[in-house]
Amino acid sequence: MKVVKSLLLGTAAGLIAVGGAQAADLPVKAKAIEYVKICSLYGAGFYYIPGTDTCIKLGGYLRAEVALNSGGHYNGQFSGVAGGHDRLSNYYSMRSRQDLNIDTRTATEYGVVRTFFDATFTWTSGSYAGAGTGATGGATAYDSAPAGTSGSGSVSGGALGVYFAFIQFAGFTMGKAVSQFDAPWTNYPGNNFDGLVGGGGTVTGVNQFTYTADFGQGITAAISAQDQVAYGQTNIWNTTGATASGIVGGAYGLNDIGGTRSPDIIGMVRVDQAWGLFQASVAAHDNHAGYYGVSETTGAASDKWGWAAALALSIKNIPTGAGDVLNIQGVYTEGASRYNFQSLATTSYSMFSGSGNGAYQSVGFAGVSDAVFGAGTGLELTKTFGMRGAFTHNWNAYWNSALYGAYGAVRYSGTAKGLICGSAGMAALALTGTCNPDFDIAQVGFITRWTPVKNLTFSGDFNWTRIDQKYSGTVAYAGSASTAKPAAVYELKDQDSFTLLLRAQRNW
Repeated sequence: MKVVKSLLLGTAAGLIAVGGAQAADLPVKAKAIEYVKICSLYGAGFYYIPGTDTCIKLGGYLRAEVALNSGGHYNGQFSGVAGGHDRLSNYYSMRSRQDLNIDTRTATEYGVVRTFFDATFTWTSGSYAGAGTGATGGATAYDSAPAGTSGSGSVSGGALGVYFAFIQFAGFTMGKAVSQFDAPWTNYPGNNFDGLVGGGGTVTGVNQFTYTADFGQGITAAISAQDQVAYGQTNIWNTTGATASGIVGGAYGLNDIGGTRSPDIIGMVRVDQAWGLFQASVAAHDNHAGYYGVSETTGAASDKWGWAAALALSIKNIPTGAGDVLNIQGVYTEGASRYNFQSLATTSYSMFSGSGNGAYQSVGFAGVSDAVFGAGTGLELTKTFGMRGAFTHNWNAYWNSALYGAYGAVRYSGTAKGLICGSAGMAALALTGTCNPDFDIAQVGFITRWTPVKNLTFSGDFNWTRIDQKYSGTVAYAGSASTAKPAAVYELKDQDSFTLLLRAQRNW
């Protein structure tokens, strides 16, 4: 027993001695823990990145929505299977999306250096894709990714979109950002509907190199070289390639755009003050076509520069209520139609309905282009004009509503009309009445939003769109296996689309 006791005491003494030696080896003062500090230089939500003088802010939203009678995204049933308005078109489409943005800022002797990145992860329910064998019964394919995104949209993958990725330094913006041509509300003066015409709208960003001068008191001006490839051009139609099926699909020839030659040049002046906002913007757009035929020996039409001009006005503090706002803008384009029919708007319309006035059904088709040409001819620039706007009223702190609308018109020159109406594709349709590719589009909508708690909003947005095409008479359409439309005589008639979007969104 004495032996055991001696061993225990000896072990304890040894441990104390070792512990004392280790304690003596420790520094007198432990290194301080570096906590994340709030950065108050740039507003709420910014923090210093530990160990640096750079501030960072994370943000985004999560969205769940269902669109009724929509053409994929929250747009109208304007073309393809959706425009067929039959058993193959979706009565609803569902989408879930997570947005993530990262904003970093560092103060330097040249001013603030800023980087901004915004990406979305999206899952959208599928739409019908026919087998193309003359029978319907094709497999259901999941939607391809939205404009500006990549990914197959497959069952497990969804789609990834990079909306913004830019650097700002000493007045310069370099990278993917909203176009300087756009009004601050881009495509959305008061709506959730994606397809409003009547102005530019690069809500998913466009590559650019921009310099912005700030004159104080809310007055700024910008000059920008902007990539035209993704969102700056619609179609340059070579009518020698026009087919009957293409024309009924809203394409008046082969889209014969050549390689890049020049970015679009944008100029903008803005006054943004307590009363509201005024903006004037202009754009120059180079139209560069491919060859007349299949090889370079067939020759090509010379380039023609198009242009666009827009005015935008926002009025705040109006007497209808606190926070109410009126946004309105107008635009004119010649050879630069994308600045009216913005990046999410449809440029080829092909819509059917059941009333045929003695024919099988009725159809309305129309197309938007920057220019039209035929074999041996020069480019004929397409003219458009339009407007859009919205009035938003706040009923109280939790509810608001907006009434919005838009109008767009497309006008082809006499020479362009002759090329389209004299094409082999139009001849194959055996048009019995008037051939006129001009058209108008009118849109009206109403949205109501409920925000029961901060940053959580539920909304319902109803939109009506009418395509006023200028053709008359009938066409003998050969039909389409992908839309299940049979070969028959169709009456040419104006068409309507009605859509409703129900959305829940949590911002953070």
